[in-house]
Amino acid sequence: MDLHLAGKRVLITGASKGIGAAAAEAFAEEGCHLLLAARSGDLLESLTERLRSAHQIDATSHVVDLRKSEDMARLAKEAADIDILVNNAGDIPGGSIDRIDEATWRHAWDLKVFGYVNLTRAVYAQMKARGGGVIVNDIGAAGEKFDANYICGSAGNSALMAFTRALGSKSLADNIRVVGINPGPVGTDRHVTLLKTRAKHQFGDENRYKEFQKALPLGRPAHAREIGDLMAFLASDRSGYTSGVIFTVDGGISAGWG
Repeated sequence: MDLHLAGKRVLITGASKGIGAAAAEAFAEEGCHLLLAARSGDLLESLTERLRSAHQIDATSHVVDLRKSEDMARLAKEAADIDILVNNAGDIPGGSIDRIDEATWRHAWDLKVFGYVNLTRAVYAQMKARGGGVIVNDIGAAGEKFDANYICGSAGNSALMAFTRALGSKSLADNIRVVGINPGPVGTDRHVTLLKTRAKHQFGDENRYKEFQKALPLGRPAHAREIGDLMAFLASDRSGYTSGVIFTVDGGISAGWG
């Protein structure tokens, strides 16, 4: 299926690895030009060079910390002509309420919650002035299937779900679509880190984290590329009447698996 994305300019945050890198691959294969943002300069530059060479596209790397307002403003300025924004950067830690203190909670939300809101605010205004665009928020299924041992993430994701639905409910008046994706477990380094935290808390041994994967649908987490491909489709005009909604990709976990 031709997604009609060739030539579109796409900004992806948290793009150096995991879902962000998979999304970059998906959009690059469709012929999009990429602006890839992350804090990890070496990983980011390596990915940028590889995609530029493999797909004959324009691709630039932007080393930023979206917790910093000056970095946020600089990135928004550099992305003034984008057609698609993929909000993906986040590193909310696992843990129950007695393990996540105020400083840790605020630090996490400064990137995953306020980072999404602030970058969207800036980019939305630019898209509106240019005549339209698409914003895809990578959120997380913990926002709908609540997890007391990932309480900071559940609360933050729920906020971003509401943000996405509220903004997307009116955004088509500006020819802008705003959608969200709630991945469940995805086979990334971050997924392993969260499971190790859970295993250490539950079993006293982080190396037992694989025991949690055995009970997943199909006996595995989602592949990062499965999320990246959905991002590309939702950003395309094949999904042109889609806004203000969240797509859950968790193998049925939120619907009652297990």
